[in-house]
Amino acid sequence: MTVPEASVAVELERLRGTVATGFARVEGSLAVLVERSDRNEREIDDLRKDVEALKKNRWPAAAVGMLTGATGAATGLLALFTR
Repeated sequence: MTVPEASVAVELERLRGTVATGFARVEGSLAVLVERSDRNEREIDDLRKDVEALKKNRWPAAAVGMLTGATGAATGLLALFTR
């Protein structure tokens, strides 16, 4: 092996190390992004379930209006007849 070939081999080995380090960083970053994505999907599913539960438990506006109207009418009749 001559001196230039050894120099090229050393530089190639450095380049290999640099590329391996870069790939390790990229893989680490991708792992973090996948974990965040999974966590966000779980949170979105939980929020969707909460919203659906709230929709099932709410009172419909028509029923609240009818109940309020009936209460007002009963109060008015009571006031009218108690005089």
